[in-house]
Amino acid sequence: MEEQLAQLIAHVKGIWKYRWLALATAWLVAIAGGIVVHILPDKYEASARVFVDTQSILKPLLSGMTTVPNVEQQVGIMSRTLLSRPNLERLVRMVDLDIKINTPKEKEELLEKLARDIKLAGSPHDNIYTITYNNENPKLAKDVVRSLLAIFVEAGIGDKKKESENAVSFIDDQIKSYEEKLTAAENARKEFMLKNSGLLSRQGGDYNSKLMDATDTLNQARLELHEAEQARDALKRQIAGDEADATTAMRAAAASNPELDERLQALRKNLDNLQMQFTSAHPDIIATQRLIAQLEERKREEAKIRRPNPDRGANYSPLLQKLTISLAEAEARVASLRARVDEYASRVNRLTAMNKAVPEVEAQFAQLNRDYQINKENYEKLLGRREAAKLAGDLTNTTDMLTFRVVDPPMVPPTPAGPPRLKLFIGVVFGAIAAGIGAAFLMSKVRATFLTQYSLREVTGLPVLGTVGMYWTEQERMRHRKGNVAFVGSIALLLILCSGVAARMLVMY
Repeated sequence: MEEQLAQLIAHVKGIWKYRWLALATAWLVAIAGGIVVHILPDKYEASARVFVDTQSILKPLLSGMTTVPNVEQQVGIMSRTLLSRPNLERLVRMVDLDIKINTPKEKEELLEKLARDIKLAGSPHDNIYTITYNNENPKLAKDVVRSLLAIFVEAGIGDKKKESENAVSFIDDQIKSYEEKLTAAENARKEFMLKNSGLLSRQGGDYNSKLMDATDTLNQARLELHEAEQARDALKRQIAGDEADATTAMRAAAASNPELDERLQALRKNLDNLQMQFTSAHPDIIATQRLIAQLEERKREEAKIRRPNPDRGANYSPLLQKLTISLAEAEARVASLRARVDEYASRVNRLTAMNKAVPEVEAQFAQLNRDYQINKENYEKLLGRREAAKLAGDLTNTTDMLTFRVVDPPMVPPTPAGPPRLKLFIGVVFGAIAAGIGAAFLMSKVRATFLTQYSLREVTGLPVLGTVGMYWTEQERMRHRKGNVAFVGSIALLLILCSGVAARMLVMY
């Protein structure tokens, strides 16, 4: 700590040794800085304040019918993009700043300078924005602020109108595209229905249930055909038996026995009734036939004893005629049922073939319906969206949704806003003092001398045994005192002059 203090004292003594150089440097820097601050051109600040009213009664009224624009977000985007390059280029053209521009470099410098000098203050919370611009020409500053305010207001109207028009135009193009797709899907669906009209399911059941119904009907018809064929065959057998009996009866006509004939007639009648109800294998039919055969055998034995009757018509049986008529009817029924069975079999085969093709046809038709339905839904949605987009565009473009109110019109105060000469001059004064001290310190280092024992011992590394003080005469002491008074007076004069200049700047600016 002692060494540091000694070193500090050595530096102070070195600066004091060249104090007049420090004073001269301070005077020069103060005078030069004061002149520079004085000749700086005045800058006038033009400003304007605008209030953006985003509250409208239309928002709650139309919130359920269309998309209500987020005006707060719009205002925020407008404020952030106000100083974009296109807006700055438009501003340059509006205030005729491009007249003096000859090269692209000058244009870039001008745009950069405008971006630095123009200030936009405010926030979306209170929606009050302040536009300021500083320039040496007060009229130009005012014109810049006025033009920038017009750009800010137009940006809130023109851009949204163009966006809504572009949105409606895009939706119209999509509607035309989907209308073409919908027409193509309808035509494909119609052609497919005409081509596969026989394979498409109708209301009331599908082909699988139809096939099952047709199969059941076919089986029922085959059963009826089998029953008819059995009845026909029974009639054929009965007729064949009756004819044989008639021949035998003719031979035994001469030996006719009324009692046997009456019993045979009753048994044959009973047999006819049984054959109409049962098959030939029925026990009652077999028993009746056996009894008839026994009676006929008995009758034939009696006929051998008697002479046969030559009249064949005397033994003609009415039952045979009746059975012949029944056989014709049975043959007709069998033919009808066979035709019905063939028709039902054809239907079953056709439905079987169609049932195999139906899944693929229905899958294709379902795909066509799905594409058609998707295109139709998108088309109807786009129609609704187009109307909503038009309403949203009208809502965005209306002045009731976004209102700009100029709170303070563009104006320029009569007194310049800059440069801050007082602050600059105070900085010059402190800079002059620092420059003087720095010059003296630098000179003490350039023309170094040993002012203390510590510096001598530190440089040489040798022990210092002692010091010899300077003996000043009275004339030398008087001269030193006068020099110190002159030095202090010069410093005081410098400070007084600086204070006077600062006071004058405070009054003027």
